Amino acid sequence: MFGTHNLLIFLFACIALNLVPGQDTLYILGRSISQGRVAGMVSVLGVGSGCMIHIFAAAIGFYSLLALSPVAFMAICTAGGLYLIYLGIMTVVGTDTARPAFTASETREPIWIIYRQGVLTNLLNPKVALFFLAFLPQFIDPVSNLGSLSFLFLGTVFLCTGTIWCMTVALSASAIADQYRDNRTVQRYFEYFTCILFVGLGIGILLGHI
Repeated sequence: MFGTHNLLIFLFACIALNLVPGQDTLYILGRSISQGRVAGMVSVLGVGSGCMIHIFAAAIGFYSLLALSPVAFMAICTAGGLYLIYLGIMTVVGTDTARPAFTASETREPIWIIYRQGVLTNLLNPKVALFFLAFLPQFIDPVSNLGSLSFLFLGTVFLCTGTIWCMTVALSASAIADQYRDNRTVQRYFEYFTCILFVGLGIGILLGHI
């Protein structure tokens, strides 16, 4: 179908990859816990938009060029790790412990900023880059001559499975956290947890690729 083969295996691989907590999932988890349902869902949209950029980049052959430049790939990994550390620090820096509690329909940051951070988190995600660089091409039939269409089709399958999973994470995490949202002390712990989550993940990426 659309110049691909072993589509069922690819589908199961996408689901398995999404279930393994990675940079995108943990970003959405952190936002949902610390800032509520709206922030979580906006994060999902941002991550999905970033994935769409990955898909189009793969379709036009960008990752074929990236495969020839290990330095460029390392730069992406480094930028992703540093960006997560920055997001983690900004989660708690400059916040006011005496601020009013907020509900699941409110966020302290503009929606656009949360969306933009989701896009960048996905674009700088080494796991997604590796997926399009090394894994996805294995399911494209080299004799089909459909090229870009095959990348777009498989990328869309990956995007759909990932979005469903990320929405589930956002709704579930925010629903649990909302039970304690009015408690300012607990809310502060949510923010510290998010900070540790982002910083730890960022350090892990830097140690793994530098």
